[in-house]
Amino acid sequence: MTAAGAPLAEGEEPVRGPVRASGLLDVLGVASVVLDAKGRIVLWSPQAEELFGYTAQEALGQYAARIMVHEQHLDLVVKLFADVLETGEGWAGAFPIRRKDGTTRLVEFRNMRLLDDRGDVYALGLAADQTTVQRLERDVALSARIVSQSPIGLAVLDTQLRYVSVNPALERINGMTAGEHIGRTAREVLPQWDTDALEDAAQRVLETGQPLIDVSVVGRTPADPDEDHAWSLSLYRLEDALGRVLGVAASVVDITEQYRAGIEAEAARRRLALIADASARIGTTLDLERTARELADVAVPELADVAAVDLLEEIVGGRRRPLGPAEPAVIRALAVRADHATDALEAADPPGRIARYGSDRLVTECVRTAGPVLVAQVKDEDLPRIARSAEAAVLLARAGVHSYLAVPLIARGEVLGALDLKRTRNPLPFSEDDVLLARELAARAAVQIDNARWYQSARDTALTLQRSLLPCLPSVTGGLEVASRYQPAGATIEVGGDWFDVIPLEDDKTALVVGDVMGSGINAAATMGRLRTATNTLASLDLDPARLLAHLDRITDQLDQAIATCQYVVHDPRRRQCRIANAGHLPPVRVRVGGPAELLDLPTGAPLGVGGVEFSTTTVDLDPGDELVLYTDGLVETRRHLLDERLEALLALLDDPARPLEDVCDLLLRRMHEPDNHDDVALLIARARDLP
Repeated sequence: MTAAGAPLAEGEEPVRGPVRASGLLDVLGVASVVLDAKGRIVLWSPQAEELFGYTAQEALGQYAARIMVHEQHLDLVVKLFADVLETGEGWAGAFPIRRKDGTTRLVEFRNMRLLDDRGDVYALGLAADQTTVQRLERDVALSARIVSQSPIGLAVLDTQLRYVSVNPALERINGMTAGEHIGRTAREVLPQWDTDALEDAAQRVLETGQPLIDVSVVGRTPADPDEDHAWSLSLYRLEDALGRVLGVAASVVDITEQYRAGIEAEAARRRLALIADASARIGTTLDLERTARELADVAVPELADVAAVDLLEEIVGGRRRPLGPAEPAVIRALAVRADHATDALEAADPPGRIARYGSDRLVTECVRTAGPVLVAQVKDEDLPRIARSAEAAVLLARAGVHSYLAVPLIARGEVLGALDLKRTRNPLPFSEDDVLLARELAARAAVQIDNARWYQSARDTALTLQRSLLPCLPSVTGGLEVASRYQPAGATIEVGGDWFDVIPLEDDKTALVVGDVMGSGINAAATMGRLRTATNTLASLDLDPARLLAHLDRITDQLDQAIATCQYVVHDPRRRQCRIANAGHLPPVRVRVGGPAELLDLPTGAPLGVGGVEFSTTTVDLDPGDELVLYTDGLVETRRHLLDERLEALLALLDDPARPLEDVCDLLLRRMHEPDNHDDVALLIARARDLP
């Protein structure tokens, strides 16, 4: 046994020689007195001097009854003394004594007979103040009762950090009896805990005396080896009355419920944060593919390791009918996202691909039933129902897909597609809480996807109409070589009513037209088509440009409050001149051979549809090799720059009259048109040439 009473560890030597005494006897202040057979004091300890008030010189040789016993109990004590000497049986009891100073104190005695080597008889008396004894008894009883009945796990470890005692609560917590604890270390009792950190903390408490209070520990014990539990651990250094370090006391409080509640609260906080993030990140544009990518980006990695956003192909085409029980789902992949390189990406359909999923596939079940499909623990037999093909199932198995969840994308009561989620690195399976979160994300994203879908459909219709109304220009007409471009607006707004035209006239003359109907969408495109038709009809009459704009102004005034800007140019190669009339449009640029590009100084005029405003015609020279650049405001206007700065930038790019016109068009669109521009661009460049 060790000094603390614990069994010796293997290889440990027993304690030999003197050891430091405990301070408990000092707390009791036990007095020792030895009497001879006649009742005279022959030995008198310092504690006796303190208890009775007599010095050793005053007590030695005196009859004990005279100085140690209250006169009321003298006869009784004398008889008890005689019985001890005669029978050899000790006795114990408490009775009052009278101290030297005359005060009375209740003292507890223990008496026993002593024999020396000559056979002489003596009496040993041990005495202690009964108040002190009773206080210690109460403290011990209270401590024992608290330790044994406390719901808090309590343990004492010696200076070698081995268990020397545990209470019943700790036996229940650890699932081991007290005997299975004694003499063993925490590493041996709790192998599933982080015992290195625990023993390091206990060693610091031993060395410094600084307690460790309320530290959370998570682990498993033999009492419940399959579930994590949480405890609040506190460590205190134990010392005796003389300051000797005895070991470490540990208290363990089960806080598993609070721990799990905290985990749930943290999970709820993260869910709310994810939903808030989704609200901010999904639907930043009306671009269908970008909206799908935003949903996938939000889902990974907070909710899944791999996410795919798929849309029913019929929905993309603007049609919808319910799937039959045995009918496959034709699905277009819009976005795929993973937080790491994985074979699951190769198994997924790449964005833009259309795939056919059989009726037995889980994603088909999801879109057919409009309900979530959860496979918390994916088994080998589940993979063929998740993957599109047998090859994809092999890739999913190689990627370690162990949990699967698909939730429908539903907007305005219509199933659009599905959000497909897989876990590979995250060891936890999808839970019902994850299903709720995924459905919330899908519901929010589905509305944005549906908006983008309808917008895309309307935009495609307007763009188709717009393009159908624009001319197919010959590269050479009359005395001009021409090139043109039409660039629709960015995805955040509908197409507008920009147009251009090149109209051959008699005598090798050519009319050039660039216009912009205010507004956007199908109405603007339709108005543009009517104005273009009217312009072509009026151009055939060989009218002066100003008169032609006056006729267009009256026509525009009749088109449901339509407003448009327009520039009309008639080039005469024989006179090497252009006659130009402007209706509220930006000035054209003339690039002359051997000279810098310049903005032509023309009367601005009023937009078409204002009515009552006269237009004027300006004649400018255009020699062979010179260029005339006509454009709409979408090329130069932005929200961040002054118009004059943008026009200067345009002129700076038109620095080479010999550059091919197609290259000039590409250069201007590449350098001038910004991707987030909310307006269409119509660009028409004409270069004068000699007549054959």
